[in-house]
Amino acid sequence: MAFTHLHRFYLPTYFPKPQTLSTKLSLLPTPSLSKLLNRSHFSSLLAAEPLPVAESTIAAEPFDPRIEIPRDRLFVPPETDVACDSSDLCARVLKGSNIVLSKYVRDAKVDEAEFVKSSVRTEDCPSDGLPEFALVGRSNVGKSSLLNSLVRRKKLALTSKKPGKTQCINHFRVNDSWYLVDLPGYGYAAAPQDLRTDWNKFTKDYFLNRSTLVSVFLLIDASIPTKKIDLDYASWLGENQIPMTLVFTKCDKRKKKKNGGKRPDENVSNFLELIRGFFETAPPWIMTSSVTNQGRDEILLHMAQLRNYWLKH
Repeated sequence: MAFTHLHRFYLPTYFPKPQTLSTKLSLLPTPSLSKLLNRSHFSSLLAAEPLPVAESTIAAEPFDPRIEIPRDRLFVPPETDVACDSSDLCARVLKGSNIVLSKYVRDAKVDEAEFVKSSVRTEDCPSDGLPEFALVGRSNVGKSSLLNSLVRRKKLALTSKKPGKTQCINHFRVNDSWYLVDLPGYGYAAAPQDLRTDWNKFTKDYFLNRSTLVSVFLLIDASIPTKKIDLDYASWLGENQIPMTLVFTKCDKRKKKKNGGKRPDENVSNFLELIRGFFETAPPWIMTSSVTNQGRDEILLHMAQLRNYWLKH
C-alpha cells in the first residue's frame, strides 16, 4: 500500500535517546544557524532559489546560492540520485530548506481550491481516495494564514486573533485532485479541558488511521524559542512512523535582543539541533512566512514530489 511505502522511504528513522525532551531542551545552548549549517567536518551544499511552480521539470540553469547545508542533513527523496557534483546538487536544494528536488516534482501549481467539509471523526472525512497533506501546530502558529498563502486566497481558511478557532478536521480540495487539511491547534490553555482532550484524540486517530494521508506538515513558530510541546509532537509523529515535514512559520519576524528575543534563524537552529537527537536521518524542513510568502513555492514543490511518488506507488 502507498502509505506503507511512504513510511519505509520518506520518514526519517526515529530512535529514542536516554535523555528526555525536557532535559535536552533545558541543557542545549542555541547555536547560530550559520554554525549549525556549516560544520567543517561535513561536506556541504548551498540551498538554491526555488523553481517556479508552473514548471514541470527541473531547470538546468544555475541558481543563486543562499544557505549552506551539510550533505548528511539533506532530505533526499527515494529514487533520487545524489551521486553528482556539488554544483548540480546545489541547484536541486530548495531555498530555505534541506529538501532535494526529485524527478517527481511536477504539477505543483495551484489553479483552484475550495472548502469541502468539516469532520469530527476520521471516518467522516472525504472518501474519494485523493491524497492529502495535513497542517498541524500549536494554536496561533499561523496554520490558516499559511493555508491561505499556499492557495493565494485571503479567506479560504478563516483566520482569527483568538487561538483555538479550528475545532474540526477541515478538508480543502486543490485542483480537484488532492487535499490540504487544516487540523485543530494544540496547546491552547484557555480552551476547555474536555475540548482539548477531544481534539487531541480525534487528531491522533486521523494520523494513525487515515490511509490517504501523504504527510503531516508540523508548523513551528520560528519567532519564539523552542517549546517542549512542539518537540513532543514531533517525536510522537516519528515514534508512530507518520511521515512529517517541519514548517517553520513567521520567519519574517525579528525580535529585539534587548527584550530577550532571538532571531528566527536562531530559534530554527535550536529546534533542529534538539530534534536531531531523536531521528537517525534528518526530517525535511522549510522556513516560511505568510506575510512575505517566503517558502510558499518550496512547500508546493515538496508536496508535489511527495504526492506524485505516493500516487505511483
